[in-house]
Amino acid sequence: MRLHVDRRHARVLELLRERGTIRVADLARELGVSPVTLRRDVEALASQGRLLRLHGAVVWPGDTVAGPPERGEIAAEVGRAPSGLVVGMVVPTTEYYYAEVVRGAREAVEAAGARLVVALSRYLPGEDTAQVERLLAGGVDGLLLTPSWETGVPGPGEGLRIAERTVPTVLVERSAPHGHPAAALDRVRSDHAHGAAVAVRHLAGLGHRGVALAAQDSPTSAQLRRGHEAAVEALGLDPAPEPSPHPAGTTEADRFERTFAHLREAVEDHGVTAAILHSDADAIVLVPRLRAHGIRVPEDLAVITYDDEVAALADLPLTAVAPAKRTVGHRAATLLLTRLTPGTPPEPAQHLDILPQLRIRRSCGAQPAEAARREWSTPPTTAEPSPSA
Repeated sequence: MRLHVDRRHARVLELLRERGTIRVADLARELGVSPVTLRRDVEALASQGRLLRLHGAVVWPGDTVAGPPERGEIAAEVGRAPSGLVVGMVVPTTEYYYAEVVRGAREAVEAAGARLVVALSRYLPGEDTAQVERLLAGGVDGLLLTPSWETGVPGPGEGLRIAERTVPTVLVERSAPHGHPAAALDRVRSDHAHGAAVAVRHLAGLGHRGVALAAQDSPTSAQLRRGHEAAVEALGLDPAPEPSPHPAGTTEADRFERTFAHLREAVEDHGVTAAILHSDADAIVLVPRLRAHGIRVPEDLAVITYDDEVAALADLPLTAVAPAKRTVGHRAATLLLTRLTPGTPPEPAQHLDILPQLRIRRSCGAQPAEAARREWSTPPTTAEPSPSA
């Protein structure tokens, strides 16, 4: 049975008087309440001077502590950092895209003498909040969060618990709409819309008038569609047919078949001569199928893929837009560490957009030397030499 707040406060003080020091995580379990609820209790009692609040633990005000207590379960597992700071990071996965994001964050955190602790949500419903609460109960000083929002932004009612953070928090590769509580958080993300627009502009510079977009459903795809549409309109290109939405329950095999059919129809029936494919893995499957069907890449269809995780390893090396994933993680961690530095003057929250780069390979039909001369490609385009035949 949940205790009334006054009775719960009384019980917290009673246990603390008996033991002198208690870890917050242990106290929450003993009282049968969530770590977030107990942290609020602790903050209320600390503001009244009835207990001392340290990282991950509470202390009876009459006691003296020889040194800072252990930082709860998280710090017990990873050890204390030289600076005493522990940064928690919640990401959907440490594979594919997010491996580099985590690497960048780790480099910044460890360079500051702090410790990074990573938790995974695996895109499971409610797991973002569960992992945040676990890290907070373990005594982390700040949070780097990549919530599992399907479109990259929270839907109505989503992300409210995350917005109610009790430590400095930076959103990573996510944003919240104006008016949502999470919009007030610091944010560092890739400007995927800009990346898509850079790809369209490059293809237009090669003479293509019809540029299609085939993007799998992901937190990135909405931005890619916005950037593609805006660039097509700004450059006065011919509108390309849009793929029909995948119905609910579509299998991976069905999704590839539908995307392949869309691209084939765009080329054969609508005169499309270029396409942007998201992601690399999709492109590596689709390009050989297109070529087997008789659609030559890049002669009949110039291709640029998005992500640049494995694009260079394809049989036909794929030109790709590469989000600066490592930079995103590094800048997000650096911003958070600034918030955690004692004596740093408070500054307004920051929303930082990091621009992706275009990496030229063989699939778009441009030669590296030719691409290097194109001054309009922003940010700087990098050209990789074509392998010898």
